[in-house]
Amino acid sequence: MILHSILLMAGIALLYLGSEWMVRGASALALAFYIRPVIIGLTVVAFATSAPELLVSLIAAIKGSSGVSLGNILGSNVANMGLVLGSSALVKPQGVDRGLLTRELPFMIGVSGLFWLICLDGEIGRLDGVILLAGLGTFLLMGLITARTGIQITVDPGAAREAKKILWQGILILLGLGGLMAGAHIIVNSAIFIAEHLGLSEVFIGLSIVAVGTSLPELATSVVAGAKGEHDISIGNVVGSNVFNVCMVIGAVGAFNPMAVDIASLQLKFAGMIALSLLLFVFCRTNYRITRLEGLFLLISFFAFIALSFWL
Repeated sequence: MILHSILLMAGIALLYLGSEWMVRGASALALAFYIRPVIIGLTVVAFATSAPELLVSLIAAIKGSSGVSLGNILGSNVANMGLVLGSSALVKPQGVDRGLLTRELPFMIGVSGLFWLICLDGEIGRLDGVILLAGLGTFLLMGLITARTGIQITVDPGAAREAKKILWQGILILLGLGGLMAGAHIIVNSAIFIAEHLGLSEVFIGLSIVAVGTSLPELATSVVAGAKGEHDISIGNVVGSNVFNVCMVIGAVGAFNPMAVDIASLQLKFAGMIALSLLLFVFCRTNYRITRLEGLFLLISFFAFIALSFWL
């Protein structure tokens, strides 16, 4: 118990260091290539922080635990919006990129609804997986097309594109990813051990610890980015991660390992995810900002979701 408590603290330290390096590298990379920082958050950072969800869901699906796989994605997406953005806004109110509000955020809501729709027949098949992966391709193409929209070049191009600096920024992102992955792995394993030692049920462990555990990279990255004033990376990371979770993770699972869906037990989770997505859109639309009060409401909504999912 003491050892796992120490490991838990070590994992948290790794998460902080990993998120610090990733945010620093990602923001510098955006500057070097004159790319909107929100695009880096929506793609590079979002892909990296979605890696735990991909690993957990694929392994669970292969082992026949479709409930764990789907529950992990639904829980992680709700955690991203409620826990991650809520915590980030509490630390520092988050400014919202207008392009994100008109393009990527509605896209996230759309794929969330599509996810629910394809599950209604009680199965995620290969065609469903291909459709979701095509959605990911569309999302990435959209980001590529708008990558430099509104960017004003205020730095010396020769200095910004210096090969050694760009290489170091890439290394920082990789180091950050390694720290996030290792930290999340240690925290999840230690937390599960502690929870079991305290006699908590497996249902509660799977619903809360696994989903939240795989969202820890997003939490650490977004809170650090938000505190540093890198709001585009903070919010972009959450929106992009939710799209990656649905399109990349569930898309890959469906395409390579079709699975049955117990839609009756997941209806509440789907409804909660969609409701929180719409609430986030409303908050972002208000003065293009997420205030501390709105962040608190998002955080409360997340814990209410966990409580309702546990009891119902």
